[in-house]
Amino acid sequence: MINIVLFGKPGAGKGTQAEFLKEKYNLTHLSTGDIFRYNIKNDTDLGKLAKTFMDKGDLVPDEVTIQMLQSEVDKNPHSAGFLFDGFPRTLAQAAALDTFLASKGQSITATVALEADDNILVARLLERGKTSGRPDDQDDEKIRNRYHEYNEKTAPLMHFYEEQGKFHTVNGIGTILEVNERLNQVFDTL
Repeated sequence: MINIVLFGKPGAGKGTQAEFLKEKYNLTHLSTGDIFRYNIKNDTDLGKLAKTFMDKGDLVPDEVTIQMLQSEVDKNPHSAGFLFDGFPRTLAQAAALDTFLASKGQSITATVALEADDNILVARLLERGKTSGRPDDQDDEKIRNRYHEYNEKTAPLMHFYEEQGKFHTVNGIGTILEVNERLNQVFDTL
């Protein structure tokens, strides 16, 4: 079983690339953003709580995110592995994920970060916001707040996984296929 964490700021292409990677490597894709949006759309208690944070461009608190993700992993007991997209986002989440996976006799195999310039990503998100209906993709200030949150809370995870020899970077600028080819080169070595 392989378990991969896919990192990258909002707009870096994690969701797009995850669609290719999950098929090629037979992984279950767990996107916290998609799971939260599903809960928001269906007006669940978790969705209402998550929406209060997401509408401000803030991260959803660790306890809520961890509980939700554990539930999703448990729903897929026969998976060949997981592709975590948008989780973990903090050192506390990474430690909780390690503890949870260890309880199942598993661990994180590798982490891969899609890297791209902030200004390019902001432009991508503003363009996506025209059709996605997501309020957090339609406001430059909210987008930049999400990047600030990422830099403050998520970027330290790169060092955490680098110390374990599990961190890889991939240039996230280019066509979808060019970025996918770069990701495949990394995944094929795992």
